[in-house]
Amino acid sequence: MDYGMIGKIEKAKRYAQQRERFHFKSFTVTMDGENNSHTIEYADGQWKCDCDFFQTRGRCSHTMALEMILEGMIS
Repeated sequence: MDYGMIGKIEKAKRYAQQRERFHFKSFTVTMDGENNSHTIEYADGQWKCDCDFFQTRGRCSHTMALEMILEGMIS
């Protein structure tokens, strides 16, 4: 039994429950939409999505869904 790994797994579980420890700076996500896949980016506090709605409004269901998922973890 790898007791060192058991300790790390327990620590990871504690960290996962403390979402405030995590601060995303940038990332890219591919989301399967109802009609097409979309690429969503977050960098320097700004969202970008390749969908047509985002291009005209600056927000879309794809970015809003990620905002909900990551609530409290992005600035």
